[in-house]
Amino acid sequence: MPSSRRIREVLESEETIERLAAIEHLRWAHWQRYLHSRCESQADGSLVIPAELVARWESQIDTPYTHLTEPEKESDREQVWKYLSTVIETLTN
Repeated sequence: MPSSRRIREVLESEETIERLAAIEHLRWAHWQRYLHSRCESQADGSLVIPAELVARWESQIDTPYTHLTEPEKESDREQVWKYLSTVIETLTN
């Protein structure tokens, strides 16, 4: 088992930060594609989010993780695994 100092060095390395930042960008881009696909395009190029989605997402924003539905929690867990698998791989190589 690596020392806590070594773990910190690996996790704070530029390479690890860049790998995790790339995952974050993919996550963000995926969300933006989804969001844009659910919006109504306007003639001027702007997008309007339907009211029911605004209400749903604002409710989720205001809900602590522990009070989310099981499918909502599972969605968050799926995102964590994208990061965690990279962290584990980085520490074990």
